[in-house]
Amino acid sequence: MSNFDFHDEMSVCTIHLLYFYSMNAPLAERLRPKILDDFLGQDHLVGPDGALAPHIKQGIIPSMIFWGPPGTGKTTLAQIIAEETERTFYTLSAISSGVKDVRDVIERAKKSEGLFTTQNPILFIDEIHRFSKSQQDSLLQAVEKGWVTLIGATTENPSFEVIPALLSRCQVYVLQVFDKNDLDALLKRALKSDDLLSKKKIKLKETEALLRLSGGDARKLLNMFELIVNAINKDELTITNDVVMQHVQKNTVLYDKTGEQHYDIISAFIKSIRGSDPNAAVYWLARMIEGGEDLKFIARRLLILASEDIGNANPNALVLANSTFQAVSTIGYPESRIILSQCATYLACSPKSNASYMAIKDAQEMVRKTGDLSVPLSIRNAPTKLMKELGYGQSYQYAHDHEGNFAEHEFLPEELSDTTFFKPGNNSREQSMREFLKSKWKKKYGY
Repeated sequence: MSNFDFHDEMSVCTIHLLYFYSMNAPLAERLRPKILDDFLGQDHLVGPDGALAPHIKQGIIPSMIFWGPPGTGKTTLAQIIAEETERTFYTLSAISSGVKDVRDVIERAKKSEGLFTTQNPILFIDEIHRFSKSQQDSLLQAVEKGWVTLIGATTENPSFEVIPALLSRCQVYVLQVFDKNDLDALLKRALKSDDLLSKKKIKLKETEALLRLSGGDARKLLNMFELIVNAINKDELTITNDVVMQHVQKNTVLYDKTGEQHYDIISAFIKSIRGSDPNAAVYWLARMIEGGEDLKFIARRLLILASEDIGNANPNALVLANSTFQAVSTIGYPESRIILSQCATYLACSPKSNASYMAIKDAQEMVRKTGDLSVPLSIRNAPTKLMKELGYGQSYQYAHDHEGNFAEHEFLPEELSDTTFFKPGNNSREQSMREFLKSKWKKKYGY
């Protein structure tokens, strides 16, 4: 009988199983870099002059949060940092972990501290924005005491999704989508170093479609590439834009209608209309529609914009926006997209004025500043004899009793006499308002 015992045989089986699973892992997982030198992109963080480079080199790692779109290397970078600084690495997913899981890891970290390393362990929490307040609270003491170094990963703005107490204890680093050069390099690396792809003769003749559909997401790029290669299933193949589009049915739009993309894109949409750019307006509208945004939400924002940014420069804008909201509420998708496009382009091409918005804003600020000033006696309601005897309604000039249906009168509290809130905008409709007010209030407002 040979010297090869049962334990040796089990070890060989384990190696074979690990090899089998590694070969069946997605391409993005097989190519995940293990050392910092192999990490592509994010030079502003890990390049020679990157913000994180000196920390990693010195082994002094602060608790931090990586904020960036999917597929930008947040998890990979956390693993590399642990490897480079020789720290124990614990990982949790906010999707499947609760407070008990967090506490269990912290207890393990406290017990193992100093046994194998002089550095405290790293606790990596993926999608930390999904943690509730109580779950995030459970991390505070461990981070404060240094029992663990926290690295959180999030696709959402941590200012909104991470509690202030935890956020103040962490540095926030922003990861950016990969640029064309990084993605090109990644594809070439896949062809050269992946055990499965390197056995095939694959020519990258055109990569524009792959890069465009990836949206700067490295994981998405590699998984799409592998999907195409497996679908063709030939030892020799040439990748072209047509081949890519043939096998990738539809690009999934990067749009989270409950997260930061929701706010960023609606902001871009509104600002495009305010800036009188109908082309940009319909582009951002299309982004929201393709991303599954609530059409009534879009219609409501158009209704607000029609008054806030156009107002009396074109009163019909508010009428059309209101009709749009009612139509969208009645009709639904897909026809509503046409109505929204009509309204968005109309509002973008309308003259603009925020005079009404500024008037109420300034008036509210004045109210907060001056408090509850008394209503002038002359314009108070006088339904009883006592009120009339007290002077309520006296000296009131009824406009329709005078020529031109106008009588100069003071309607503001005495303390605010001659205050101007409404300042007509520089457009044809509001210019006519300005001329009207000039003709009536020559002394009072000086329009």
